[in-house]
Amino acid sequence: MLHRRRPFYSATMRRDLPYALGGLVLGILLLGNAVLTPDAAPVEVLDVALVLATVVALAACRRYPVVALGVVTVAMLAVHVRVHPGVSAAFPVLCAVYVSAWQGHRSAAAVASLAFLGSFLARDISMAPAGRPGQLVAERTALLLGWFVAANVAGLVARQRRAYLEQVEQRAIEAERTREEMALRRAGEERLRIARDLHDSLTHSISVIKVQAGIAVHLARKHGEEPSATLLAIQEASGAAMRELRTTLDVLRTPTDGDRVGLARVDELAERTRAVGVPVQVTVTGQRGDLPDEVDQAGYRVIQEALTNVARHAGPATAHIQVEYAPAGLTVAVTDDGQASPAEPLTPGVGLRGMRERVSALGGTLRTAAHDDHGFTVRATFPLDGPR
Repeated sequence: MLHRRRPFYSATMRRDLPYALGGLVLGILLLGNAVLTPDAAPVEVLDVALVLATVVALAACRRYPVVALGVVTVAMLAVHVRVHPGVSAAFPVLCAVYVSAWQGHRSAAAVASLAFLGSFLARDISMAPAGRPGQLVAERTALLLGWFVAANVAGLVARQRRAYLEQVEQRAIEAERTREEMALRRAGEERLRIARDLHDSLTHSISVIKVQAGIAVHLARKHGEEPSATLLAIQEASGAAMRELRTTLDVLRTPTDGDRVGLARVDELAERTRAVGVPVQVTVTGQRGDLPDEVDQAGYRVIQEALTNVARHAGPATAHIQVEYAPAGLTVAVTDDGQASPAEPLTPGVGLRGMRERVSALGGTLRTAAHDDHGFTVRATFPLDGPR
C-alpha cells in the first residue's frame, strides 16, 4: 500500500518558525552580552539552560502566549539575578509581552511587565555602585519603562488593526453575498415575468390550435371520413408543443423542478417528425453514461431545431439522426438529402444562431454544411472531460 508523505513542515510550524528564530537570535545576543559585560558573572550551564528555555517559549509564544510569557519572564529574571547581563535580559520579555497583548491577554502582559520591572529595579538597587546608585537606577528604569509601555501599546494597536482588517474583509464578503442574492432574486423575477408572458400569449395560441385541430378530427370521423395525415400531425404537434411549453414554464417558475427533455426522448421526437411527412432514421452508437443535464438537454434541442429546419426548408427529404456517446464527448448530428446546395449561400436564421450559442456556451462546436450532391448536415460536439 502506498502512503502519501506528509510535508516536513506543517502550516503551524511554518508560522512558529519566525518566533523560534527570533528567540534564538535573542538568546545568542543575551549570552554574548553577558560574556562581554565587565560586571557580569560567569555564564554557567544553568544559565545556558535558562536561555534555551526562553528560546523554546518564544517559539511557542503564538500558540500559548500566557504560558510562554510566564516562562520567559521567570527565566530572564533568573538570568538577570545570576549573571546580570544588563538591559539585554529584557528583550525576550518585551517580545513575549508584545505577542500576549496582540493576542488579547492585556492583563497578563501588564502583570508580567510590572513583575519584571519591579524585580529588575530591586536587583539594580541592591547591586548598584556606591558612588551614584540613584542615577543608574533612574536611567535603566526610565529606559525599560518606556520599552515595556511601547510593547504593550504596540500589541494593542496591532490587535485593533487586525480586528479592523477582519471586519473590513467580513463586510466585503457580506457585500458580495448581498450582490449575489440580489442578482439571483432579479433573475428569479425575470424568469417569472417570462413565464407569465408565455402563459398569457403562447400557451393560449397553441391551445386554440390544438382544440381546433381536435374538433376538425372529431367532425371528420363523425361524418365517416378519415382525417388527413396533415391534420393529425397538427393535432399531435400542438399537443407535444403544449407539453414542452408546460415543462418550460415549470422550469422557469421552479428551476430545480420539472421534467427536462433529453436525448432519451429522441425516438419520440423522430416519431413526431415522421407524422408531418418527413421520414426519419435514428442511429445511436456508444454506451450512454451520466450526461450533465445541460449537455443532455442541449443535444436534444439541437436535434429538434435541425429536424424543424428539415421540415420547413428541405422539401421532400429524409432525415438521419446520429447520436454518438463517447467517454470524452457527445456528438449529435442530423443529415438530410433535401434541396440545400453549396452553390446557394446559407443565411443563418434565428434557429441556427440559437443552436450555435447553446453549443458554444457548453464549450462545444457546431458545424453546418451543405452537401455537394444536395442535402445538409448539422453536427454538434460537446466535451465531457474538460471545463464547461
